[in-house]
Amino acid sequence: MLKIQKKLVITMIFSLTFFAQNILGQKFPSNISDYKNSVIYELNIRQYSQSGKIAEVTKDLPRLKKLGVDIIWLMPIHPIGEINRKGSLGSYYSIKNYKAFNPEFGTLDDFITFVKEAHKYNLKVIIDWVANHTSWDNEWIKTNPDFYTKDSLGRIVSPVPDWHDVADLNYNNKKLWDAMIDAMAFWIKTADIDGFRCDVAGMVPTEFWIKAVKELNKIKPVFMLAEWETAEIHRAFNMTYSWDVYHKFNEIAKQQASFFTLDSLIKRQLKEYPKYAFRMNFITNHDENSWNGTEYERLGTIDAVKAFSVLYYTLPGMPLLYNGQEAALNKRLNFFEKDPIDWNNYPLADFYSSLNELKHNNPALYNGKFKGSYNSYLLNPSVATFVRKNKNNSLFVIVNLSSKEQNITLPFDLKGTDLLNKNEIIYFKNQPINLLPFEYQVIKK
Repeated sequence: MLKIQKKLVITMIFSLTFFAQNILGQKFPSNISDYKNSVIYELNIRQYSQSGKIAEVTKDLPRLKKLGVDIIWLMPIHPIGEINRKGSLGSYYSIKNYKAFNPEFGTLDDFITFVKEAHKYNLKVIIDWVANHTSWDNEWIKTNPDFYTKDSLGRIVSPVPDWHDVADLNYNNKKLWDAMIDAMAFWIKTADIDGFRCDVAGMVPTEFWIKAVKELNKIKPVFMLAEWETAEIHRAFNMTYSWDVYHKFNEIAKQQASFFTLDSLIKRQLKEYPKYAFRMNFITNHDENSWNGTEYERLGTIDAVKAFSVLYYTLPGMPLLYNGQEAALNKRLNFFEKDPIDWNNYPLADFYSSLNELKHNNPALYNGKFKGSYNSYLLNPSVATFVRKNKNNSLFVIVNLSSKEQNITLPFDLKGTDLLNKNEIIYFKNQPINLLPFEYQVIKK
């Protein structure tokens, strides 16, 4: 009897914990519904313009609003360390001072103006936060050496050997927790930012993030994006990276995987992650562009990029645009040097604008707990075929993920409007449907 009672108590504790975590994720931030159909845009200030100034980004806000993005994620805005610097300009992720604005980008007042103007356009602003490590000339090295991880000889160490330009922070020291939260709060109080994208978030204890989010939400509801993929970290974060989905896209493009394997991954993740979890879908970002190649290097032609873009916009999750995608940027941006984006008259701006409009106007494609259901049809391993549905809003997605013509046969009649190609569609049950290479259709029933 005692063993049974003990087992019941453990079960109840687990259930209550899971329930509390789900409620936490749904409740915080209190304005989470503001993000239900959002698109996030990653912006590299250094490479965004010839001047590399935040003021140039401020001038471009009308264009970004017209493009249809909702959240602007700025790569780190802080002064960059000089000791052990990589390249002539250094890594954005080598933080010299958490409470200062990088003078290469302008002044703190320029940044405050940027946030104010973004808010006038109803755009949210989140900043990159590097909590795991600092530069070697960060003031904490001298004032708080106990904040850092040390080897057996008492020497401060880097997190991993390749990151020799940064020093590892030691979260066993709870005074570090308070100092880091204070630094994060500074940017909410000073500039009214809306949240943080947290670099290598899983290398910092989740319990720290839980405390940080709790304290920050007392100032203002914050949206939190973790550069991590575990379901567990959603105890603190609203959104995580869909790295596995991204890698599956690359494998499909190389004919090393199929829609069937992608579908299996999507279904597994829908079960593993809390219902309130936002997942971030993408085909490129600053790391992938600089180190692993542009989307054109990895996926192929512009037609292939457009097909995979339709796919990542319509799968469960929030889509990310990395600056330059709308310009069909096919260049690896140098990470440690000045290397401005060639905007080239924005050849894909209308295409991504139409995808953003699709995202905004269809509840079936909403994010997090607001998202529609996902039901797939395994008709052809080279063709993505699935339905996203939320109440009366139902979209049937068809994407040929190959460079060859493909055929599918639907097990039902389908009638509706292709929202991207602006065509009326009528398909009959068992009717062979021929799809051109990388053809896509998003049919509203």
